[in-house]
Amino acid sequence: MTSNTPDREDPNGVDWSRYEQELDGRDAEVLDLGAARARRGTAAAGHFDVALDEEPQPGGVLVDPPPADSKGRRPIIPARLVGWQNVKATVRDVALDLAHRAGYHAVRSPWYALQAAFWAVVGMFRLIGRQLRWWWLSEQYGLRQAAADANDPATWYKLHREVKATRAWRGTVLVAELAALGIGGPIAYAMAPWWVVALAVAVVVPGLAHLGRPADRPIVTPAVVAGRYRRVNPDIILRAYYAAGLGHPDKPNQQITFGSTMSRDTTGTGSQVVIDLPYGKTWDDVLKAKGAIASGLDVSVNQVFLTRDQSSHRRHLLFVADRDPLAIPAGRTPLLDGKVRDIWAEAPLGLDERGRKVGLLLMWISVLVGAQPRKGKTFAARLLALYAALDPYVRIIVVDGKMSPDWDKFRLVAHRMVFGTVPNSRDDNPVDHLLEVLREVKAHIQEVNDFLAKLPTAECPEGKITRELSRKYPQLRVWLLVMEEFQVYYELDSQDQNKEIAALLSFIMAVGPSAGVILLSSSQKPSGVGAGDVGRLFNRYRDNHAVRFALKCGNRLVSEAILGGEAYAEGFDASALPNGTQYRGVGYLYGAADDTPTVRTHLADHGDAERILTAARKHREAAGTLSGAAIGETVTRDVRDTLADVRAVFLAGEKGLHWPVIAARLAEQMPEHYADITADAISAQLRDRVPSVNVKVRGEVLRGARLADVDAAIERRKSA
Repeated sequence: MTSNTPDREDPNGVDWSRYEQELDGRDAEVLDLGAARARRGTAAAGHFDVALDEEPQPGGVLVDPPPADSKGRRPIIPARLVGWQNVKATVRDVALDLAHRAGYHAVRSPWYALQAAFWAVVGMFRLIGRQLRWWWLSEQYGLRQAAADANDPATWYKLHREVKATRAWRGTVLVAELAALGIGGPIAYAMAPWWVVALAVAVVVPGLAHLGRPADRPIVTPAVVAGRYRRVNPDIILRAYYAAGLGHPDKPNQQITFGSTMSRDTTGTGSQVVIDLPYGKTWDDVLKAKGAIASGLDVSVNQVFLTRDQSSHRRHLLFVADRDPLAIPAGRTPLLDGKVRDIWAEAPLGLDERGRKVGLLLMWISVLVGAQPRKGKTFAARLLALYAALDPYVRIIVVDGKMSPDWDKFRLVAHRMVFGTVPNSRDDNPVDHLLEVLREVKAHIQEVNDFLAKLPTAECPEGKITRELSRKYPQLRVWLLVMEEFQVYYELDSQDQNKEIAALLSFIMAVGPSAGVILLSSSQKPSGVGAGDVGRLFNRYRDNHAVRFALKCGNRLVSEAILGGEAYAEGFDASALPNGTQYRGVGYLYGAADDTPTVRTHLADHGDAERILTAARKHREAAGTLSGAAIGETVTRDVRDTLADVRAVFLAGEKGLHWPVIAARLAEQMPEHYADITADAISAQLRDRVPSVNVKVRGEVLRGARLADVDAAIERRKSA
């Protein structure tokens, strides 16, 4: 090879003559064109249908790698079949799929039969036509015509004799076939059992129908349709990023590269790949160019999701959904089954942008939900409260600053309920009521800490509440404090009340979660509230929520007030969420985990909430954990409510108790009011409301009270 070698034109636009000239004067030196291409940069070519990365580039991460141990060995048994729960879920999914297919085709089977009968007749005529053409040997006509045109009589006579012999033989076969069908068919029909005839029809009719129907008219339509999506390949991605100004294919060190191979994600809802920007380009540049990237990909901006890579400020994960996932509803809440839930397990919140379930563990945290009006804020907060309500050992307090009907049905289970800021039909003095409630929560927190300090190390080694302790000791029950539109209680006419409420909420926020008090706050005005110390305490209360859920916000400042400034720096701006009725309940869940999913919340409307709370009340009645407003008790506990307290000591399944047992349980569970109570004393206090009757418990008959009589007395008091 010399420098006189003519220039070769590469289809990718690379001038290879330059590399050939480098060899001029070198004896027997072989040029590694692959290395030369790598030095030049494949992305410099004008066409990108060639393979850009045969292997993932260094520094990238694999996209959804298959499960394997530390040595790269994949499990022998698939994960979906490991463990009884996985097996049950897999069997259930397969069974549901088979049931759907069976039902789909069963409903359409009459139409299938009608079509099959019609096309079978067409197929029969087509079969007859095929046999006639086979008998007449019509395909030989062209050969005989060619011989005639060539004036070749010898060949023509030879072909003619051959066709006559073939027609004679095939005609004999067809006559024998007709004779067999005409004579043997009726005999076989008369002598064969019915099931043989049915089997023959089941075989012959579909065969004839398949022969008779057009190729584009299937009789049986599929019950499940495979999804269709826009193809996203490296060529399209490079086009999008270069169009967005994040690099240039022809400038040195300005090429977009891939940190992983492109693949479908594990949920099968889109494609993803790790992108390495050119040196000097940053994560901030990508965020600003998200709309331009979506335009370059020719998809909606709602289908493009960017995830920051912690290993490099120029690296990120690009996920392109097949369709707009945020416009697909997450469906009704699974809480509609009304089953008992456990506050120590994750509460189902919804689905993320890839269709994966998103749950939230409420223990030890506080949650702030914020959004514009009518964007799903209250529904999202209520969804978490409904989960807590289904755990009969969680005491619920609801404070609704906007006095809406959304929380009204919580009267079935709530220990305390506060509505609004001015006297109304539901609450005669809501602000004073709220102060009493917050003081009660504060006292409970202090009581929990004192009680935990007295427990032996063997029972409470870490000095904090556990699930077992919360079930064993009523003093250690988990509490949920709901503060709907909490900002209104920082803007009261009385500054003294503002300050006390702000101070109490700040105390509860600071030490409540560690004492088993969960805070669930929501607001449509998360900033610019109060002044002086009140404003400072408001900001502290707002900012100290561990988990934030922001739905559609009016502007970036409101989004930052809910999610925090660090969330915006990471690319999460709730004001940029899509707008429209189909996007209600869509928001960013920030702080619950390392990633920040875009969540579509489950739906629980007013009817669903009432159904769930009705079931929750039954669970609490069975467990004997109804208290406070749910059984008609007033907010102040300075004067004891003996009737409600007696109701609280009945356990699940107990229809009656002896007076000595009732007295002992009252003294153990509520020593501040019943430390010295006796069986005769408690019987005398309830004499006018609960009759003393003979009760049989574990074979022993003594005087006591029936649960039905206690509940009847509570209902009479409510209606009085």
